[in-house]
Amino acid sequence: MKRWTAVLAAMLIVGCSPQDPADTSSRVEPAVPAKAPFKVASDRFADIEVLRYQVPGFEELSLKEKKLVYYLSQAALSGRDIIWDQNYRHNLLLRKTLSAIVRSYQGDRNGEPYRQLETYAKRVWFANGIHHHYSSQKMLPEFDAAAFKKLLSDTPRESLPLEHDQDISILLNTLSPVLFDPSVAPVKVSLDTSQDLLTSSASNFYRDVTQAEAEAFYAALKDPKDPRPVSWGLNSQLAKVDGVITERVWKKDGMYSHAIEHIIHWLKKAVKVAENPAQKDWLEKLIRYYESGDLRDFDAYNIAWVKDTESRADSVNGFIEVYGDPLGYRGSWESMVSIKDLEASHRIAAVAEQAQWFEDHSSIQDEHKKDNVVGISAKVITIVMEAGDAAPSTPIGVNLPNANWIRKEHGSKSVTLSNIIDAYQEAGAESGFHDEFMLTEDEKARHDEHGSLAYFLDVDLHEVIGHASGSINPGVGTPKETLKSYSSTLEEARADLVALYFLMDPKLIELGLVPSLDVGKASYDRQIRNGLMMQLQRLKLGDDIQEAHMRNRQLIAGWVYEKGLAENVVEKVSSNGKTYFQVRDYDKLRTLYGQLLREIQRIKSEGDYEAGKALVETYGVKVDQELHAEVLARAEPLNIAAYSGFIQPRLIAIEQEGEIVEVKIEYPDSFLDQMLEYEDEYSMLPIEN
Repeated sequence: MKRWTAVLAAMLIVGCSPQDPADTSSRVEPAVPAKAPFKVASDRFADIEVLRYQVPGFEELSLKEKKLVYYLSQAALSGRDIIWDQNYRHNLLLRKTLSAIVRSYQGDRNGEPYRQLETYAKRVWFANGIHHHYSSQKMLPEFDAAAFKKLLSDTPRESLPLEHDQDISILLNTLSPVLFDPSVAPVKVSLDTSQDLLTSSASNFYRDVTQAEAEAFYAALKDPKDPRPVSWGLNSQLAKVDGVITERVWKKDGMYSHAIEHIIHWLKKAVKVAENPAQKDWLEKLIRYYESGDLRDFDAYNIAWVKDTESRADSVNGFIEVYGDPLGYRGSWESMVSIKDLEASHRIAAVAEQAQWFEDHSSIQDEHKKDNVVGISAKVITIVMEAGDAAPSTPIGVNLPNANWIRKEHGSKSVTLSNIIDAYQEAGAESGFHDEFMLTEDEKARHDEHGSLAYFLDVDLHEVIGHASGSINPGVGTPKETLKSYSSTLEEARADLVALYFLMDPKLIELGLVPSLDVGKASYDRQIRNGLMMQLQRLKLGDDIQEAHMRNRQLIAGWVYEKGLAENVVEKVSSNGKTYFQVRDYDKLRTLYGQLLREIQRIKSEGDYEAGKALVETYGVKVDQELHAEVLARAEPLNIAAYSGFIQPRLIAIEQEGEIVEVKIEYPDSFLDQMLEYEDEYSMLPIEN
């Protein structure tokens, strides 16, 4: 759960008009070479803008390093199918069907039904399934069942995912409810505690198992005396088989074996070109874990991975983040391949070196502080390839591993994704979105002068200090056990608050990280206007907030606004018929951030479920509908996509006599073509339901 998603970056994305209609036949557009003039924006559909990023530093790598990055990237793409199946049981069948129609449809491609299907296909590709990647709500197509039948009929049968003796009625019977019935799988991850969280969620992490049964299953496995608890459920589907609750483990010769065998194949190649013994060690341990499925092997891999602080290339590969499971057990599969940004890493390293100082000077209670913050390594990375839950929508910062005991005993790695942030900022430079919600010239001037640095420091402090701070009281279970469905929201709020608290600390000036505290003020301005207003652009009018990061941001901004009303810390201002929120006292706002941090750390340290629930439900879920309607009305003329993500670079291995003699990098410019290319080259899992 230690991830900083692109929540700030998305607010900076420039709006663009949808691309002109183009021929979407099976031809593949030529890739744009790295030396050509680079255009970040690529495509726009629905509420999505698709961007591109470059990989500076790649050409400087040695051939051995390029081979390593290539092998790790192939391992990443080999696991792509897994996240699709995890997200919903019929996703793979639907994806293959949509891809076949887009590639081979022989009807009128300029007609409305096909255009609507192509847009829907892009939305599904972007979300890795039928549910919106952020809101978790099912996305309904604009075309109807009759149009879908005609689209299938006008697509050559041999291109569709059918067995030799099947006709399209099989696809229609299975997929029509999935596509058109809003009551079928309406939400991927339900956080509505008035319902059974498992039976009301559509994710494929559980089969025929209720919330009570799952909680009882893992309660029986837990050893409260174990100081190094196993991450139970992280790499399995929990299913009822012949009336018996069983874990279907994701491993070689287990569930997802077809994809995992390909991942292992490429990881073994990576071992042969490892940069050093430490890197070779964690690669071998990762392979062992994929082969055994044993979560103690996963712990061993994480410990070895944390120890490797010298390698230029790095990768995350596995079942990592638990946001997709309403109970917080199961990890969504993802992979990120990167190289260290040597120059930019100096800034984040300066933060990591002071981790103990930040812990000692935090606003949390002394008994909840770590006496000895160990092993925090921090760097800025350049992403080369992302897959699974990390793509197309990507985080901008990561802090791993997630196991608290490993973090306490062995440390953690914190990274900021520099080329991803650069792409977001370039795309958002002319958006005008922030300007719409800023009232004073002083605020605009701070944003223009310090917004970029504040943005990077937000991420650095959130990842390096925020997620690594604080401790759990002895005898208290893990946060997912004690805080349950509120755990992710509270953890992200805690990390955000650590960053906010220290962004106005003179220590940052002393460290040479900021020229003045105006950087912190710029961050405070953004947090208030984003948490109370700007992020509401992402919701449909009338909806509650479901996503953990959005809940976290509104919780923080709403709490400090309410608590500071008597002293006018943050003022709600009406000007020319528009609403604004203005910070009037930055020092008092910092004090309020510190008070909320203290309380949330107490909740986590003590496992206080009722207090955590009250905070989230009171401040993080419900939306001011009048304010929401205003935000939507003000955002609409700007034509800004609420969400964005990326086309991945293409690595090409040049071989002579069976040996790789060079690895080239290309930057494709068609999201649609890349999805069809991936369908051809990285479809590793059979359709199983």
